[in-house]
Amino acid sequence: MNTNKSSRKQVILFRSIVLPVLILAFWQLSSQLGWVSEHLFPSPWSIAKDFVDLLLSGELLHHLRVSIVRAALGFLIGGSLGLGLGLFVGLFRRAEEYLDPTIQMLRTVPLLAITPLFILWFGFGELSKVLLIAMGAFFPLYVNTFLGVRNVDSKLFDVAKVLEFNRYSQITKLVLPSALPQVLLGLRLSLSTAWLCLVVAELMGADEGVGYLIQDARSFMRTGVVFVGIFIFAAVGKLTDSLVRLLESRLLGWRDSYKG
Repeated sequence: MNTNKSSRKQVILFRSIVLPVLILAFWQLSSQLGWVSEHLFPSPWSIAKDFVDLLLSGELLHHLRVSIVRAALGFLIGGSLGLGLGLFVGLFRRAEEYLDPTIQMLRTVPLLAITPLFILWFGFGELSKVLLIAMGAFFPLYVNTFLGVRNVDSKLFDVAKVLEFNRYSQITKLVLPSALPQVLLGLRLSLSTAWLCLVVAELMGADEGVGYLIQDARSFMRTGVVFVGIFIFAAVGKLTDSLVRLLESRLLGWRDSYKG
């Protein structure tokens, strides 16, 4: 049984890397044959050498550490507020009537339109960047938590009344377990949005971070370093998403959902 599971995982892993490997191979071949400009579109081998140089110099790890701290702080602030407010508005109809229309209106405002205001209000320091990330992380978790609460079967609340559950027991034993699939979806979306907002924040004005590394490399036409920064953003984003999916598989293993 364990052997079958291990073989299945190996097959899935192989299938997931086939397309990236083919793309990299074609890319490398195109560069060697001169089909694309090495200056504007460096080969994967050249990008790999730039990656190693940045890694050995410590520059890449420094900027990556700064970016991860920014994204984590912003996500913790925005995600916590989104989860808490989503539960509150979902549980109380009067709170929905007062708060939800305003939150939904703010949700439709593009973050790029708000970025100049954040810079005017808070400057180019860490505060503006963290708050911008927090704002991006807030809305996905708020919306999905709210929907998760509202999708709980109303009959379960009738059972909770019969069992004389207090409000705390209703939240911990009824609402949260039932809303967990939607909350975890919101968590995935919130993490990805926080990472995207980090890119915007660092490209708009920063002297540290992976976004700054990309901006600085662009100024000096170091195209390979730009690709390194892009790949770092993609890899870390994929890693965080995979961690949440692993959490989903552990917490929602009881679901017998369609696998395709």
